[in-house]
Amino acid sequence: MSQRNTDVSAQLNALTGCAPDAVTPFTPGQARACTVREVLDRVGGKWSIGILVAASQGPVRFTELERQIEGISRRMLTLTLRNLERDGLLERRVHPTVPPKVEYTATPIALELYESLVALTSWAERHRGAIAAARQTYDREHTTP
Repeated sequence: MSQRNTDVSAQLNALTGCAPDAVTPFTPGQARACTVREVLDRVGGKWSIGILVAASQGPVRFTELERQIEGISRRMLTLTLRNLERDGLLERRVHPTVPPKVEYTATPIALELYESLVALTSWAERHRGAIAAARQTYDREHTTP
């Protein structure tokens, strides 16, 4: 790991209170702080943002999410939905029909997060061209001929 990555990791550990390795014991406050990192990892995950934005619009079915979220596999959608439900961000409702109808709805805490997620996705949309150009410039400057 580079010195810069080590510094960033140390800063994140200091901010979250997470121990730098598995050997160092956690105090109760540190365990709670690490949960903050886990929550940020979950809601900032590759697929979570799209799912939460979709579910914040109202009840959404598995197949609707599968169609809306480009590139997600059925397995990854299932795992992400399960994790978001476990974290209290989604509510899963099974309707007693044949076949069973399953809908996912954003919980109040997910709805509170919604504006931030929309702002983040809007930012990404506005700046994706600039980021793509910066990557091309970087790659051109750092590629050996």
